[in-house]
Amino acid sequence: MKRRIVAALKYILFLSVGLALLWLALRGLNFSKIGLEFREAEYFWIILSLVPALIAHVSRAARWNIMINAMGYKTTLGSTFHATIMGYFANTIFPRLGEVTRCTVLSRKQNIPLNGLFGTVISERVFDVICIGIIGFFVIIAQFSFLRGFLDKMIWSHLSEQMPSGTKLVTLLGVSALLAMVLFYLLLKISMPMIRKLSFYKKLKDLLLGFIAGIKTIGTLKRKKEFIAHTILIWFMYFLMSYIPFRAIQATEHLSLIDGTTLLMMGSFAMIIPVPAGIGAYHWIVTRTLTDLYGIVSESAASYAVLAHASQLIFVVLLGGLSMIIVMINKTQPLNVKIRSHTE
Repeated sequence: MKRRIVAALKYILFLSVGLALLWLALRGLNFSKIGLEFREAEYFWIILSLVPALIAHVSRAARWNIMINAMGYKTTLGSTFHATIMGYFANTIFPRLGEVTRCTVLSRKQNIPLNGLFGTVISERVFDVICIGIIGFFVIIAQFSFLRGFLDKMIWSHLSEQMPSGTKLVTLLGVSALLAMVLFYLLLKISMPMIRKLSFYKKLKDLLLGFIAGIKTIGTLKRKKEFIAHTILIWFMYFLMSYIPFRAIQATEHLSLIDGTTLLMMGSFAMIIPVPAGIGAYHWIVTRTLTDLYGIVSESAASYAVLAHASQLIFVVLLGGLSMIIVMINKTQPLNVKIRSHTE
């Protein structure tokens, strides 16, 4: 009962954060102009953006197969695809529920140890973080002068007015950093015996070890080239999911390939925020990126964010519901019955 109450409170909190960000994204906008944008939008491009979404989902399931096969278990593309889609569907209800859902579904359908599947999911997340970092690096390199001007205008110019200049600033920052490191070290050393007794310490330690093991996983894969190819394909499809909808709205149709890559990076950061289906977080970050970075009118930027997000959300819900029905109806024998009984 206590766990259900905590889960309900977490859901309300995450949903409230998402709705607050959605309110920030849409605050002060002219909704009649947004309605006009919706009526004049070229929905062919929105529908077309669902094609790379489907390819990305299939490729992610195929990549997951490679990792599961490396553990010595057999899977089918269909079973991992349905589990993956059901995971995305679960994320629309409660953030981070998707990883648990897809691992549980596949474990029950194919008799694969649940902890092993969680390990593969952690590994996937490690590789995805690496991909986001690589994309971010190339975005910064490609748009360095543009981003530098933006940051100077929006952030540094305001901070510099309130900070001392020259040698005083360097000295102040150096001394502050040194004192902060010394204070952090002393507090950590004093409180470490007490921290080790806390329940979250073991979870944090296991998570860190899982991430390290995840990075090492690719070294044990027999199909490394196929794994890397699927990773590249997945993120290229994610890029197309951001870039193709540009053509749906007149105000964004001039944006370039590198602009689409920038939006992919910012949208990925938005989806990390633990709110159901990225609602609010995606809309706020994408809208601010389009308006502040590219000078797109706020109503047009918000229209793009709503159309791009809503189309993918509806697509996932429909696919997830279909996969759920197929999994419930399908009563085929698991592939790993003999393997599991042998290992036990």
